[in-house]
Amino acid sequence: MLDVLPVTRSVRIPRHELQVTFSTSGGPGGQHANRSHTRVELRLDLETSSAFGPVQRQRVIDRLGPEIRVVVDDERSQTRNRGIAEQRLVERLREALHVDPPRRPTKPTRASKEHRIAGKQRRGDLKKSRRRPDAGGD
Repeated sequence: MLDVLPVTRSVRIPRHELQVTFSTSGGPGGQHANRSHTRVELRLDLETSSAFGPVQRQRVIDRLGPEIRVVVDDERSQTRNRGIAEQRLVERLREALHVDPPRRPTKPTRASKEHRIAGKQRRGDLKKSRRRPDAGGD
């Protein structure tokens, strides 16, 4: 089970399809940051991946492009950065695969219409009560 990365119930990415590269992390941190290869770059080529069906693949490519690239250098540990990168990849894929259910158009009920009109009437009355008495008659 460790050789696949679960995304959804139907999508599981074989780990051998993930291209992982490590490099030195930039920024402050002294010798550890300059010499340790803790920055992780994770790439997934969506066009050649076997994890997706044709409809899923097209949906993800339309939303994310033909390749997903995740770069993480948050932690000092290569292992933790790799885990974070995999989680971010999974989150992006889940968002791209999500399909909103179709909206069914509805009509407002009579009570909601009456409630809205009553609210407008109350607001109008409040504004009317703020006017000067000599502002002209209605």
